Amino acid sequence: MTRLRSTASSAALAVPRRAPAALPMLAFGLALAGATALTAPAAHAQTVSSPTQSTIQVIQTQPSLNLNATGEVRVAPDMATINFGVVTEAATAQEAMAQNAARMNQVVAALRRAGVAERDVQTSGLNLQAQYDYQENQPPKLRGYQASNRVTVRVMDLSKTGATVDAVVSAGVNQIDGVAFGLKDPTAAENEARVKAVQALQAKAQLYAQALGVQLGGIRSLNEGGGYTPPPPVPMFAMRAEAMDARGGTSVSGGELSVKIDVTGVYDIAR
Repeated sequence: MTRLRSTASSAALAVPRRAPAALPMLAFGLALAGATALTAPAAHAQTVSSPTQSTIQVIQTQPSLNLNATGEVRVAPDMATINFGVVTEAATAQEAMAQNAARMNQVVAALRRAGVAERDVQTSGLNLQAQYDYQENQPPKLRGYQASNRVTVRVMDLSKTGATVDAVVSAGVNQIDGVAFGLKDPTAAENEARVKAVQALQAKAQLYAQALGVQLGGIRSLNEGGGYTPPPPVPMFAMRAEAMDARGGTSVSGGELSVKIDVTGVYDIAR
């Protein structure tokens, strides 16, 4: 009888016990630790984000002035561009083109005599169109054909502009679109405008800093825009010109051209 109790007692001791109910507390402790790490502020460093973390960064930029200014230079032109054309009409297309070609050859020869180089003459348009007469309740009736040849000529000696116009008109030109004045090389004028633009920008930045009561620092960035743009042709009737000079020829005046450079700069400031 005593032996049986001993066996039962041994069997009871061999039964494994369940794990203590401490795991939920451990998990809660880990979650609490994770929450503490999430809200801890980063001191002067970036926090690398992980699947269980989110990082909020506050970036303070240095105060700055963002300003713009323009530099302008007015210069006299040293060249001119003339746009003109020869228009002919005939009963047939071949005849209209032949007449146009013959008259244009005379115009080119006149340009050579006026001292215009071949490289300064460029065909800008060649066109042939049928011409019709229209009457009410009647089908259009073919009247003939019109041929036009348009040319752009650069006059590198500005004093010969009026004489060149007279020469091409005498040779057969019957349409003149206008004259445009320009610069052979605008580099010097653009550089002068750049210096004026930067000087104006610097003066404006110093004025703003003084008005704000802050110290003007160095320039952070500088951007440029604008520059020389050839002006469009001016119609002959709108030019500042006299109809005739002392010898009876056309007289034109180029006036002045404006060359502008725009700059935008960002300056650091400190109190």
